[in-house]
Amino acid sequence: MEDFVIWGRNPIIEALRAGREIEKIYVAHDSHPPKKLVKLARERGVKLQKVSRQKVEELAGTKKTQGVVALLSPIKYSAPQELFSETIKENSFLLAIDHITDPQNVGNLIRTCEVLGGTGVLITKERTAPINQTVVKASSGAIFHLMVSKVTNLSRALREFKDMGGWIFSVEKGGRDIRELEIALPCALVLGSEDRGVSRSVLELSDEVLTIPMKGKTTSLNVGSAGAIAMWEVVRRII
Repeated sequence: MEDFVIWGRNPIIEALRAGREIEKIYVAHDSHPPKKLVKLARERGVKLQKVSRQKVEELAGTKKTQGVVALLSPIKYSAPQELFSETIKENSFLLAIDHITDPQNVGNLIRTCEVLGGTGVLITKERTAPINQTVVKASSGAIFHLMVSKVTNLSRALREFKDMGGWIFSVEKGGRDIRELEIALPCALVLGSEDRGVSRSVLELSDEVLTIPMKGKTTSLNVGSAGAIAMWEVVRRII
């Protein structure tokens, strides 16, 4: 059993009432959680996801789950405005993770961000890997040294950062050669999922779309590797 997993209706209700950071609540398909739990989760912006009872029991490590299990966050989230203000104050960069679901990739990106002096990470509440033990381990604990903000709408949040004076750069195919640009700071560097890439709404908001040139027969990079190259390009003139 993971340290950040709780199960049973009352424990989860109490965790919600206490304001604990919860990544996600899984509900067995054949179970009906109490209205109070559903209401509290909605008020706290915590997503409920229907899965098999087997999945719930595997996460909890027991069959005595009452059909519901919650993943507690190992970190405390910062408000996006705090992350934006810190990035602007430090004239640095933040990493925006656009629906990357592999926790290993998310952890690797976070580790690189911290090593290269980024201020923090902006992630989406849905369709992004939850911040769990896998992410913490893949980041080698770097996540504990960064500000992490979670938002419902990434493009809306990035628009706010842009209005505050930040620049938006997305890493995606079909853009300008990343070697030819002097990337302005403070900025948000956006990495998208390997299958779908950066969201259209975010691309339209971006000041530039950056493309990593490739000469080999393989046509793509793992997002963790692409992110590392892009983050190095952001800081190599100032580090």
